[in-house]
Amino acid sequence: MSNIDSTNNNVSLFSRKKTGVARMVKHNLKIDMTPMVDLGFLLISFFVITTELSKPTAMQLNMPKDGTGSELGKSNALTILLHKNNTIYYYHGDWKNAIEEGGIIQTNFSGKDGLRKVIMEKQNSLDRNSKMKEGRNGLMMLIKSAEEASYKNIVDVLDEATISTVKKYAVIKISEEEKEWLKKQ
Repeated sequence: MSNIDSTNNNVSLFSRKKTGVARMVKHNLKIDMTPMVDLGFLLISFFVITTELSKPTAMQLNMPKDGTGSELGKSNALTILLHKNNTIYYYHGDWKNAIEEGGIIQTNFSGKDGLRKVIMEKQNSLDRNSKMKEGRNGLMMLIKSAEEASYKNIVDVLDEATISTVKKYAVIKISEEEKEWLKKQ
């Protein structure tokens, strides 16, 4: 019996495990971060590309300064009157001369026979005029919109000015005389 007791004591001395409780073994955890890094680069490149593609474009718009106006050569001026239903009228030079001579002409937005042709003809006449130092760059296009005209019409006229490389243009208030004349049309 002493052998058995000593054996039982030896076993109980060396292994003091509690029954039913397993000891947790700590392993060195290795996480592969390669997929996470790939996903991060994909997201960064996606956001960079989408922000580059969605940059807003702005159109340069020249507005007259407040205060006293500057003199504009009558031969350089081309005035565009915008009215309801996409109707456009234009005249060269001064309003009073245009009324007296019947020089207010109706046109449209078509590129071939419309506003673009009018702008190109005006630029060509300024190029042919030897008195004009600036030539076609001296053209000043005045855009006047009636209350009934749409915002789209103003943008379309500005687009035509950009296409025709008009260097100087301005959106200004329509005069009372011009308003009255448009109401009669």
